[in-house]
Amino acid sequence: MLRFILHYGIHFLVPIAIGFLCFPNHRVRISLLLMAGILIDIDHLWANPIFDPQRCSINFHPLHSYWAILVYCILPFFRPTRIIGLALIIHIIADLVDCLMIFLDA
Repeated sequence: MLRFILHYGIHFLVPIAIGFLCFPNHRVRISLLLMAGILIDIDHLWANPIFDPQRCSINFHPLHSYWAILVYCILPFFRPTRIIGLALIIHIIADLVDCLMIFLDA
């Protein structure tokens, strides 16, 4: 249960908190954009099975690969891609926490 709360809390509550605390003039728009980072989970559709609760997404799915993560880490340095880069990094952090919880068997 802790794993579920942490994983989806980071996916949804962290973007809302960042949107409301850091972008008060555009809080709803930014929060929605940050939550849209979950769209990279589209690459789960190419996996077999699509969902495996004991599988770590990091470096398994194409949009979760180390190369993709490197690109996501570069995006925030450029103004036009700053928010989407942050959204993707938040998503990867959520998945990384999930992987750690699998490793710790929590």
